[in-house]
Amino acid sequence: MTLRAVASDPGASNVQIRWLGCAEYEPTWRDMQSFTDTRTDADADQLWFLAHPPVFTLGMNGKHEHVLAPGDIPLVQIDRGGQVTYHGPGQLVVYPLIDVRRLGIGVRDLVVALENAVIAFCAERNVTALGRRDAPGVYVNERKLASIGLRIRRGCSYHGLALNVSMNLEPFRRINPCGLAGLQVTDLEAQGIALSVQDAARQLAPHLLRELGLSDASTWV
Repeated sequence: MTLRAVASDPGASNVQIRWLGCAEYEPTWRDMQSFTDTRTDADADQLWFLAHPPVFTLGMNGKHEHVLAPGDIPLVQIDRGGQVTYHGPGQLVVYPLIDVRRLGIGVRDLVVALENAVIAFCAERNVTALGRRDAPGVYVNERKLASIGLRIRRGCSYHGLALNVSMNLEPFRRINPCGLAGLQVTDLEAQGIALSVQDAARQLAPHLLRELGLSDASTWV
């Protein structure tokens, strides 16, 4: 599925793409909230690409019973949907700060667009990946490759997508990923795709822009 921008202002579908490197989780979360709360109808959408130091995050209605043995990794309860997931080095995190009203889409459309971008990225590399209606995210051979959790506020999205690139997957065994006991996870490296997190960001970006119906005249800042 490809979504088309319907904004009356032709420039409104432009997007700024930001590479933030490795950024602490909580300050980044607060920055997303601040951007969402202060943006105007004239502001361009943004895609933030980054990685986080090790952290577990639990959705606002998440159940602590799915956090099995966090050990020395901090747990942060946040304001997205979904259950518990893990972020850490070697994982690409994408935060789409999108005016969904301007695009004329709903939250399910946004989830599917994010999934389809990862699926297309994998298909280019001869890896078959799939989405699941009952458990949002992207899967390869029933192992989770990418997780999705979103929040819509003031008609705009934040939080987003976490794609496992080349990482230590052990912390996922300390939780029930996305609230699913026994769910196995994987990363791109295990599928024979060798990329740095930053290279994965640059190569995934065109797929995200296409699936979201955002202008390909984007700028990296």
